[in-house]
Amino acid sequence: MSAPHEILFLAHRIPFPPDRGDKIRSNHLLRRISALAPVHVGCLADDAADLALEGELAALATSHCLVRRSTPLPLAAVQALAGGRPVSVAAFDSARLRKYVAHVLAARPIGAIFVYSGQMAQFVPDSFAGRVVMDFVDVDSAKFEAYAQSGMLPRRLLYGREARLLRRFEEQVARRVHTSLFVTPEEVALFEGRLARAGGIEVRALANGIDAVAFDPAGVLPAPDMAYAGPQIVFTGQMDYPPNVAAVEMFARDVMPAIRAVHPAAEFNIVGRGPSAPVRALHGLNGTRVTGPVPDVRPWLAGADLIVAPLMIARGVQNKVLEAMAMARPVLLTSAAATGIAAQDGAHFAVADGAEALAARALALLADKSGARAMGAAARAFVLENCAWDSVLAPLAGLLEIDADAA
Repeated sequence: MSAPHEILFLAHRIPFPPDRGDKIRSNHLLRRISALAPVHVGCLADDAADLALEGELAALATSHCLVRRSTPLPLAAVQALAGGRPVSVAAFDSARLRKYVAHVLAARPIGAIFVYSGQMAQFVPDSFAGRVVMDFVDVDSAKFEAYAQSGMLPRRLLYGREARLLRRFEEQVARRVHTSLFVTPEEVALFEGRLARAGGIEVRALANGIDAVAFDPAGVLPAPDMAYAGPQIVFTGQMDYPPNVAAVEMFARDVMPAIRAVHPAAEFNIVGRGPSAPVRALHGLNGTRVTGPVPDVRPWLAGADLIVAPLMIARGVQNKVLEAMAMARPVLLTSAAATGIAAQDGAHFAVADGAEALAARALALLADKSGARAMGAAARAFVLENCAWDSVLAPLAGLLEIDADAA
């Protein structure tokens, strides 16, 4: 197996801090790749907080280019409409990053490019003759198709356009690169089933993992800010992400009344950055508490009687679910949120769909404390055996054609 001398790593967000799903995956990918070969990193920053983490990026990378993403979404939409491109691709374009990529490819012995998130494929020149690995993570176009099924008419039309153009773009990228990665076999099958022309591409699953040392309940004290007057139910996530918003709205409005009919002091803690206006409006409703950003989600997980992931739209493996399982907590989730996790309903977590079923299973878990503890213990044992990052990312060397023993 011949080894590329150096690797170019492209990501749509700086992989620091690893405190949200996309950054957790990209962070572990970057760390693993940097241990295999010298790596050059091109990525974007959403805000000043991201820019402040440039030092952490510099510590891992042989060279790097961190660009503040400054194109407002309305302008990106106009540019996308004018150019016939998906909005989500136009929104991540950057002339400075294109110049950096061109410079690195000309000046350094780059043998492979690892691309994280479909938007970044636009920076790979057609002239690059080395190996290209594209980590789509999940099928974004399918997500936009789901968005287009609900909401107000103008938004539905925009989502429909995005889904059509993104679907075409995803296939073009997959036919350009050597290997396309998705987080689950289900996403692989979904992508392959949506191709306009079958065959001619290599698509593989590369799962998400979990840092079971960091997420170890033995080393984490419960959050002192939790009330503990009644059962504590916790949801964690980026709280301006539409599927997360829809999930907590449904749970707060439709599930919590049934739970509080039995446990009047039960609380639903929504823990995560960037709560949107609809999420903030839930604060105080049916025992709901919106915390906003917290320094560390682990104490909130440690203090939970029940962790929920009632997602109605979910693509790929949910990191929030793996984190909760690693913390040995009972987890209640929808079948969508359970996708890609080969755990057993009733043994490692509890699956229910719809408000009535979610409420029934939540009440059953809250009533059976010994059973909930056993489920949490089984969940942690499952992730320790099946979801360690080292084993999950072992195929990377082969995908990039690196001799791991020589690295």
